[in-house]
Amino acid sequence: MDKKTNSAIGVFDSGIGGLTVVRALMERLPFENIIYFGDTARVPYGIKSVETINHYASQITEFLIKKDVKLLIVACNTMAAVAYQTIKDLSSVPVLEVIDASARIAAKDTRTKSIGVIGTPATINSNAYARAIHLLDAEAKIFSQACPLFVPLVEEGWTDNKVVEMTVKAYLGSLKQSGIDTLILGCTHYPLLKKAIRKYLGSGVRLVDSAEETVKEVVVALKKNRLAKKSGKGIHSFFVSDAPDRFIKVGRRFLGEKVESAVRIER
Repeated sequence: MDKKTNSAIGVFDSGIGGLTVVRALMERLPFENIIYFGDTARVPYGIKSVETINHYASQITEFLIKKDVKLLIVACNTMAAVAYQTIKDLSSVPVLEVIDASARIAAKDTRTKSIGVIGTPATINSNAYARAIHLLDAEAKIFSQACPLFVPLVEEGWTDNKVVEMTVKAYLGSLKQSGIDTLILGCTHYPLLKKAIRKYLGSGVRLVDSAEETVKEVVVALKKNRLAKKSGKGIHSFFVSDAPDRFIKVGRRFLGEKVESAVRIER
């Protein structure tokens, strides 16, 4: 049992966005070891086919299971929406993902039952959020919008300038008119655009951050499975499929100096 509690939590994403989940994990669970894999060679996933996303997700799951992780977090909304079953079938450890937690919070917190969802084209086309929310509240009205340019903006480090403001306005104009009171940030990159999104939509719209909500579920899962590490200093390891130097540079926008190095894995 001791050996397994000392095993790392595996977190994976199509690129860098999953570091918002890592940041929330570090804050909430400082003792835990974390192994992160970002598929930086093949990002973005949101415009790829279902078959391709499943193939990539399988490869990454196998890589992390070989690292003897005790829990897997699918920190990519696109993979969670499209490949969750594939990942779960391959995994010998519990698998958590970013969609259910956000859907629960949104369904609970909305006052008008009008919920917006923004994400990559693959996430939005999958209808995963709408399905998850409707299981909780059949009367909820879902307004979805794909925002494909948000990921490259964040990875470029552009989170608060005129280009971002114009892009937010172009994508969220219709949502603003729809009367939503809750907006799910359905991609782990999007929390870095919170300031611009909040400024445009106004304080009356609650933003649901999938990273924060997922980590609350992680705490519950670790306790339930008796896997929580209760002491020591967490060790954090980062693996990427391309451009580790760029990952470190952009990763520091998410985590500060905690991203010291990243190992490139040839795929």
